Order: sequence, then C-alpha cells, then structure tokens
Amino acid sequence: MMSGGIAEALEAAFREKGSLDSSGWESFLQALESGELAAARLDENGEWQAVAWVKKAILSGFKAGGLAAWDWPGGAFDRPAFPPRRFKAEDGVRVVPGGTSSRRGAHIASGVVIMPPAYINVGAYIGSGTMVDSHVLVGSCARVGEHVHLSAGVQVGGVLEPPQARPVVIEDGAFIGGLCGIFEGIVIRKNAVLAPGTILSRSTRIFDLVNGREWIGEVPESAVVVPGARPARGEYAISQGLSLQAPVIVKYRDKGTEASVALESALR
Repeated sequence: MMSGGIAEALEAAFREKGSLDSSGWESFLQALESGELAAARLDENGEWQAVAWVKKAILSGFKAGGLAAWDWPGGAFDRPAFPPRRFKAEDGVRVVPGGTSSRRGAHIASGVVIMPPAYINVGAYIGSGTMVDSHVLVGSCARVGEHVHLSAGVQVGGVLEPPQARPVVIEDGAFIGGLCGIFEGIVIRKNAVLAPGTILSRSTRIFDLVNGREWIGEVPESAVVVPGARPARGEYAISQGLSLQAPVIVKYRDKGTEASVALESALR
C-alpha cells in the first residue's frame, strides 16, 4: 500500500475540495491502475469493506472541478483529474475496437478481454482472465475478480459515495448473464451464476429454494440465481394480481452448470 503520508495528503485534498499536486495525483492513479491500491479490501473475517480514504481521494478529483478537452475519437470533455486511459500492448489487455473507453485510475489486469462498446470508471478493479462483454458498465470503485464473465448489457454499479459504503464486489469465477444489474454494494461470491435479467442490490431478498432460507446483501458461493416473483401484499395488489421481484436460488453449481457457462479458451 502507499505510505501514510500520501494517504494523509489525499485526505486533506478531499477536505479542501481540491486535488493533490500533479505528481502526487499521477502516483495515485498509477497505484490504482497497478492494483497496489483498491477501493475495497477483504478483512480477516472474509468480509469486503470499503477503503474510505481511497474513495475520498477519487472524490477529491471531482471536487477540484474544471473541464479539459481530451484527444479522443469524437471528442471528449471531462474533469482534468481523470483523463481517458490509453492501453499499450505490454498491458496485456485485449480491447476490441468499437467504442470502449476507460478512465485513468481503473485496474484492468493483464488477460482481461473488453468487447465494444464497454465503459470502465475510475477506481474499478477487474482481475485477470475476466471477459467484459459488449455494452457493459463497470462503475467507479466496483471490484470484479478473476475469470469472471460479464455478459452483454451487464450493469455493475460502483458506489463511490458515501466513502464508507462498500462497493459492489463480484468474486472470482462468477458468471453474470446478459442484462443483469448489480447495485448498491452487494457481494456476488465465488463461482456464483446469475441468469440473464437478474437485478440485485444490497437490500434485495434472495430466496434460497435449496436450503430454505433468505440471503440479503450477498449471493452465496456457487449459487445459481434466476429471476422470480412473489405475490404483493394488500387488497389492491391481490385484486390486480400484482407481484414483486423475488430472485431465487434454484440450485448450486454442478456439472450441468459448468457446461452451460463454459467459455472457449480461444475467446480469451
């Protein structure tokens, strides 16, 4: 991790609504991009926690204000603290042409594949071997592990504010089906599978049909979650036949699941 001195300087920049000096800010962005710094950490109990000072530092870049023009296809105008990221061959990231962009300060590991168009925001963390498919958004400070598949149209909310709030975390090996939405700091544990169209937030009640229980705030390891519904309460709701979203765990990952979510290694 970076020294306490740089952390203190970035905390001060946040309080004063300004950014660090240019060399210090560049060091901060580089530390985020290398993975030396991240907006979420795993504690001794296996729970993900926000690294508040890192999130405050990112916010200080926005608070500094201003508008800069960037040399980018079609033109780009954004905060001076967050130029667009330009990849190099030695980064080992495969970026297929067609409208993908990323801000500086996102960790995108070697071996990641990004299909067009996709957008990755500052402070995001994406592990090696992950597939970011077309029309995917990875929000600021979201953490995506290794060998994850984010299918077409997936929206991963980041949770930049408030600084103490846990970002969205998707652990290693998870498979996220097309048009899924993952928001508000929920944790998707290792090897979990979300069927297409599943929408989850930290407050969503997830009904486990296998174990007869409910989960709130996380999807357990290797769970297979599909969209579901349950009747809404109240006379009016009953009279209109209304129902509420109720994602359900229908099974835990098995050989059949492995076959359905397998990816050809050549695609990576």
